[in-house]
Amino acid sequence: MKLAVVGGGSTYTPELIDGFARLRDTLPIEELVLVDPAADRLELVGGLARRIFAKQGHPGTITTTSDIDAGVADADAVLLQLRVGGQAARNQDETWPLECGCVGQETTGAGGLAKALRTVPVVLDIAERVRRTNPNAWIIDFTNPVGIVTRALLTEGHKAVGLCNVAIGFQRKFARLLDVAPSEVHLDHVGLNHLTWELGARLGGPQGEDMLPKLLTEHLDAVADDLHMPREVVTRLGVVPSYYLRYYYQHDAVVRELKTKPSRASEVAAMEKKLLEMYGDPKLDEKPELLAKRGGAFYSEAAVDLAASLLGSGGSPYQVVNTFNKGTLPFLADDAVIEVQATVDHKGATPLPVKQLDPMFAGLVAHTTAYEDLALKAALDGSRDAVFKALLAHPLVGQIEYAQRLTDELIAHNREHLPWA
Repeated sequence: MKLAVVGGGSTYTPELIDGFARLRDTLPIEELVLVDPAADRLELVGGLARRIFAKQGHPGTITTTSDIDAGVADADAVLLQLRVGGQAARNQDETWPLECGCVGQETTGAGGLAKALRTVPVVLDIAERVRRTNPNAWIIDFTNPVGIVTRALLTEGHKAVGLCNVAIGFQRKFARLLDVAPSEVHLDHVGLNHLTWELGARLGGPQGEDMLPKLLTEHLDAVADDLHMPREVVTRLGVVPSYYLRYYYQHDAVVRELKTKPSRASEVAAMEKKLLEMYGDPKLDEKPELLAKRGGAFYSEAAVDLAASLLGSGGSPYQVVNTFNKGTLPFLADDAVIEVQATVDHKGATPLPVKQLDPMFAGLVAHTTAYEDLALKAALDGSRDAVFKALLAHPLVGQIEYAQRLTDELIAHNREHLPWA
């Protein structure tokens, strides 16, 4: 079995490598290729990756290359975790929207649109290269914004599934609070990528006892604190929203908060510098503790689970993924991409039925899906007018004055990544 990781020079990668090493019985990788245009980073990350495999006794080989075609050739699965423009572009995504009075964040709002515009064309080019070398290969997308990127891939007919670590984070947290194994917790996880709610937390499977009322009664403080939301709001909702709902439910408060501190991108850039120094130490043969602060908790376990199911080597029967709606949420088009529990096997992901979504949640999902439609069109067509329409349609923008100014700022800050501009 051969896997390729495009964006393999990311400081995230040792987390992924650690999971591949620990869970080798679930996903028996024989060859792993790390692909990245940044040769200096790739050398550091690749060296640590080999030492992690060696320490844990993994028999697979790890190679590195900056040649995408060579890296993905004959791969059974290709995992995408790239960041076009690096942390510098992310820092812009998180700052110029704030100057316009809107949330500055890399996956939602105007910053999220900027990332989509930079990313979608690059991802589609990589996917076409994968299809030319091995049309049967699966593409697992961890690249944000996952929903829009996955929709671009699926719309172009690629064998793709989107992955996010939000759900597995909730699963692990709920399992700790309930004192059960994580595999015992089945989430009723519904929505769009970074716009989801946990409607239930069932023991043993989709039909198991719902423990969410118990969690909201006995562990409300622990749940609400992680969300950075008032306890009474979580109680009134009766469900557990993802942390990203703060950008919608507390938009103005979050803008004020973000204006008072350094951007997350600047924090991550400093952290990455330190991590890369650590990765260069020939004595380091495990992922460092600092990596936990980088983000992406449990990413490797989710990735192994999904790849194993798609390649027929194991994996959990149910997993939270991003895939075509196909009637799951009746108020959305079949080709909308949603994030829900699904059965996953060698044929792909099939969403499980979900209970009717409360209008308060369904309305926001429908609104944001309309924005995502326009965002994908802007990424593919490339025009100022398309960008403006997408911003005007976004729930976090929605005003002509904001949309016009944000359009100008987005194009000005991303011109080098937008050939049409």
